[in-house]
Amino acid sequence: MASRIKNMTEGSPSSLIFSFALPLMVGNIFQQLYTVVDTMVVGKALGVSALAALGASDWLNWMMLGIIQGFTQGFGILMAQEFGAGRHENLRKSVGNAAVLSLLSSIVLLGIGQMLARPVLNLLQTPPEILRNTLLYLRIMYMGVPIVMAYNLLASVLRALGDGRTPLHAMIVAALTNIVLNMLFVLVFRLGIAGAAVATLIAQLISSFFCLYHIRKIELLRLTASDFSLQERRLPLRLLMLGFPMAFQNAVISIGGMIVQFVVNGFGVIFIAGFTATNKLYGVLEVAATSYGYSMVTYAGQNLGAGRTDRIRKGVKAAILIALVTSVIIALLMLSAGKIILGWFISGTPEEFEQTLQIAYYYLAVMSVFLPVLYILHITRSAIQGMGNTVLPLVSGIAEFVMRALTAVFLPLLIGENGIFYAEIMAWTGATVILVISYFAVIGKIERTLKNL
Repeated sequence: MASRIKNMTEGSPSSLIFSFALPLMVGNIFQQLYTVVDTMVVGKALGVSALAALGASDWLNWMMLGIIQGFTQGFGILMAQEFGAGRHENLRKSVGNAAVLSLLSSIVLLGIGQMLARPVLNLLQTPPEILRNTLLYLRIMYMGVPIVMAYNLLASVLRALGDGRTPLHAMIVAALTNIVLNMLFVLVFRLGIAGAAVATLIAQLISSFFCLYHIRKIELLRLTASDFSLQERRLPLRLLMLGFPMAFQNAVISIGGMIVQFVVNGFGVIFIAGFTATNKLYGVLEVAATSYGYSMVTYAGQNLGAGRTDRIRKGVKAAILIALVTSVIIALLMLSAGKIILGWFISGTPEEFEQTLQIAYYYLAVMSVFLPVLYILHITRSAIQGMGNTVLPLVSGIAEFVMRALTAVFLPLLIGENGIFYAEIMAWTGATVILVISYFAVIGKIERTLKNL
């Protein structure tokens, strides 16, 4: 198991970043199968209304996942820094404290999610014909918050130590489980949209146990009861100072997405279905970006712990180059084969199919053309977070919210329904400008501080 742990303070930055990101990328591809299979099965087996119901839950579901990932990724930053500095006792305490904080926060999030699901869907003016199924899907997914929190924390622990292979294997197992259970619950047992939600949660539970099994094999992570104690208030406070801004950032971004969904809901079920079909490919579009991002958090965190800011600079340059090449390849693939892929998710009468496909492909083409901007966003944001600053990425998240909301509300008034498709592009652009400037400010400040020590 020790061979899976990777020290990223030595060796070629580009090779380290890409080799660490590659298994995460494959794992993320399998994770996207959760979404893609859900969409294919629901869209084809249950029809356009069910697909629209799934889509109406997207941003509320993503908000919960984003908050969870924000906390656990923030906790992972401190773990990576302690590992890079060779402070293994501090690493163990960080893991133990993070586990307790994750458990407590998951209970709170579960309660809030169940309480606010219906009022928020009503506030978003979810069409009455899809409200029941949307609410049912959300309630089941929110019941699984502790499961999702467990997987994300365990995966963050492994990534902090440079192990990208174990989360990959966990995702492969979970994705295959999800595919089988989706077919079983929706097509055989006829459980409808609820079956798709239950299948996803069971798959997540399996991936959590898989990661836990491998973590227990790591010698330097042999935790004792004292590692779980929150009595040393500085440590849990430090973890929350890293995790909360990232969780809040994702929540703010999601609120912007809900404003977009509110506008989309006013365009009717067919438009919602087309918008949903492309949104379900959003994760595929950024699958490499998130992988490079995880890699950069670990790389920057470990090298900051070792005091190697020169390697951080080299790593960011290498990562941006790799990310740009990757984004162009993905964009070309989507532009050439997008209609075929989108057709897998859509059903209905020939007229409904054609209308939905036209809406979906237009949105996909817009996002594909501007994909390099999203990839630069992920690299710079993750580098800043890895260096221990989660406040500036939060500022970029607020910029995303403002740009997304303003574009969604006003651009459709000027150019019609298609204006809503540019909300994402404006959000990416606003955040990226702030993050690029912030990166140079943060690393410059750290270098001056180290020089004065």
